[in-house]
Amino acid sequence: MDVTEIFGSLVFNDAVMKKRLKPESYKEFQSCVDRDKSLPPYLADEIAKAMMDWAIENGCTHYSHWFQPMTGITAEKHDSFIVPSGKCRVVTEFNGKELIKGEPDASSFPNGGLRATFEARGYTAWDPTSYAFIKDGVLCIPTAFCSYNGEALDKKTPLLRSMQVINREGVRLLHIFGRTDVKKVIPCAGPEQEYFLVDRKLYQERPDLVFTGRTLFGARSPKGQELDDHYFGAVKPRVVNYMRDLDVELWKVGVFAKTKHNEVAPGQHELATVYCDTNTATDHNQLVMELMKKVATRHGFKCLLHEKPFEGINGSGKHNNWSLATDTGINLFHAGDNPSDNMLFIVSLCAVISAVSKHQDLLRISVASAGNDHRLGKQEAPPAIISIFLGEELSGILQAIADGRNYSQRAKCEVEIGVKGLPKLPQDTTDRNRTSPFAFTGNKFEFRMPGSRFSVAGINTVLNTIVAEEISLISDYLEGCSDLKEGVAQIVKDTIRKHKKIIFNGNGYSEEWVKEAEKRGLVNYPTTVDALPHMTDEKNVKLFSKYGVYTGEELKSRQEILIENYCKKLHIEAVTMTDMTRNLILPAVTSYMKELAETALAEKALDVTPDLTVLKRLNALYSETIKRVKELETEIELTTGKADDLEKAKYYKNVVLPAMDKLRESVDETELLTAKRYWPMPTYADLLFSEN
Repeated sequence: MDVTEIFGSLVFNDAVMKKRLKPESYKEFQSCVDRDKSLPPYLADEIAKAMMDWAIENGCTHYSHWFQPMTGITAEKHDSFIVPSGKCRVVTEFNGKELIKGEPDASSFPNGGLRATFEARGYTAWDPTSYAFIKDGVLCIPTAFCSYNGEALDKKTPLLRSMQVINREGVRLLHIFGRTDVKKVIPCAGPEQEYFLVDRKLYQERPDLVFTGRTLFGARSPKGQELDDHYFGAVKPRVVNYMRDLDVELWKVGVFAKTKHNEVAPGQHELATVYCDTNTATDHNQLVMELMKKVATRHGFKCLLHEKPFEGINGSGKHNNWSLATDTGINLFHAGDNPSDNMLFIVSLCAVISAVSKHQDLLRISVASAGNDHRLGKQEAPPAIISIFLGEELSGILQAIADGRNYSQRAKCEVEIGVKGLPKLPQDTTDRNRTSPFAFTGNKFEFRMPGSRFSVAGINTVLNTIVAEEISLISDYLEGCSDLKEGVAQIVKDTIRKHKKIIFNGNGYSEEWVKEAEKRGLVNYPTTVDALPHMTDEKNVKLFSKYGVYTGEELKSRQEILIENYCKKLHIEAVTMTDMTRNLILPAVTSYMKELAETALAEKALDVTPDLTVLKRLNALYSETIKRVKELETEIELTTGKADDLEKAKYYKNVVLPAMDKLRESVDETELLTAKRYWPMPTYADLLFSEN
C-alpha cells in the first residue's frame, strides 16, 4: 500500500484544482482565500464545473452541503447533479450558485429560539478554506450554516470569526516585534480522540448503550484496568484490522491520522491526528468520529464515544492541542534554546496565562455536558477547576523577569539509562503533568478537559477569542513603549502579579489542590448545571460581541440549547433505566428467585438444610428495587411541571440523578447475586473483553 497515493485521493484539494482550473483561475482562487475575499460568480461557476466533473469521475451522482449544526454532529442533504433535458432525458449540471449557497430547514435544527417553526428558511454557505471531499459516493462541500437574518446556527461560523480575530491581533503583535513579513497568524489544533470498541451483537442487547451511549447498570468486572496491562499493549488482531481500515478511510479524505494505540481501560483506544489549522482540524475530527463508527460496523464492533460508557473504569476524553503559527513558519509558543531571551515567546505565553486566568469560566463552560460530568475530576481526567501547568523552568523564568533578576538557565541534560550501548536521551526542560487541565507541553498547550464526543469547534472558538483579546491589550501597551524590552518586562510583572494564581504545577487530583484553588479564588463549577448559567454573564457577552464572534442573541441561544440538551439526555437515561428495570431486570430476578425457592424446597424434602442467604438478600433487593424504580418514575413525572429549563436542569441534577444512582446501586448488587444464565443483558466482563 502506497499511503502517498491513497492520501487525499477523495479530496478536491489544491493539486486537483491546479490540474482542472485555468492557471489564472487557480491563482485568483488562491488569492481570494488568502485575502478572505468573496469569489466572483464566473470563478465560482468554473470551480463548480470542475468539482462536479471530478466527483462524477470518482463515482458520485449527488452533492451535499456538509455542515455542523448545534447537534454536535454533522448534517447533509443530498442533491443529484441531474437536470431535465427534454422528454425523459437528463444532463449533469452544477453551477456556482449551487456551490456557494444551499437552503436547509433552519427551524428543524437546535437554534435556541433564534428561529421559530414558521421562520424556516436558513442558508448554508460554502467555506472555500476547507476542501470538498467524497464520502459514501457523495461530493461533500464544507459549509457554514446561518439563519435567514444571518445568525450563526452552527459551530463553524463562530470558529471562522474567531480565527479572523486572532489573525488580525496576532499579525499586529508580530509587526511590533519587527516581523513585518508576516501576513497571517493561524490558530492550529491537533485533537487526540479516545474511544471504546465493543462487540456489536453484545451492544444491541444493551438498551442503555443503544439509547444513551453509556451503561446505566453494570456491576464491576472481576478484572478491569487494575494491572495497567492494556495501555500501549499489543493490539488485538481484530482491532488491528479495524484500525488499519480506519486509517485508510481517513487518509482517503485527507485526514492526517498519525498515532493509534490502546488506552488505559480494556476496550479503549486512541487516535491522534497531525496538527493543522483549527478549521480543518474541526472538520477532520468530525470525520474521524463519523468514520470510527462506520468502520466499526464493518468489523462487527460498536464504537462508543460517550465520555463515561462504563462506571468504575476510565472514561474517554479528547485532548485539544492548540498553538499559534504564522504563514512564515513561526510558532509563537516555540521557546527556542534560550526562552528567557525570546521576547515574542514570553509575551505570547503571558497572553495565554492572562486569558485563561480571566476566562476560567468560559473554558469550563466550553466542556460542559451531562456526559463529561461523569468524567471530570474522577482520577482519570483533569478536575473541573481550571489551572495552567508550565513546569518549573518556565515558571522560574517568568518569576525571575517579574523580580527583575536574571534567570539561571538549566544546563541541557541527558537521561542516563544505565545500560551500555543504549543512546543517551536529551532531557526536556520540564516533565509532563497529566493531571493538569491546561498544560504547556512544548511548543503548544494541551487542553485536556473536553469529552470524547465534543466538537472541537466551540473549544477553539473560546481559546482563539480570549487569547486574541489579551494579545490586543498587550499590543496596545507595547505600541506606547519607547523600549520594547522594558515593555515586555512590565507585561510579565503585571501578568505574574495578577494571574500567578492560575499557574499550578502540582497534582491536580489531590484534595489539597481543591482547597488551595479555593484559597486562590479560582472558579470551581463541578457540574454542567453550575457552569452553564454563567455563559451569558455580562463580561462574556461583552467579550464575544466586541470581537464579533457571537452576538448576545447567539450566545444566549447556545446557552438555551446546552441546558435543554442536558435535560433531554438525563430524561432519556432515566426513562431507559425504568424501562430496563421493569421489563428486563425484575422479571429475570423473579425467575431466578423462583428457582432458588424450588431448590430450597427440594433440599428440605431430602432433609438437607438449605442455605437461604442469597434468596433472602435477593428478595430484599427485589423489594428495594421496586421501591426505587417507583421513586425514580415519580421524579421523572415531576420534571414535566417545570417550564423553566434551568430550573428543570437543576432538578435533574439534584433529584433525578441521585434517584438514578440509588436504583443502580440496588440493581448492580442484584446482578452480582443472580446466576448469569438469568441475567438479561451482557455484563461488564462480556462487554469490556469482547474484542478478543
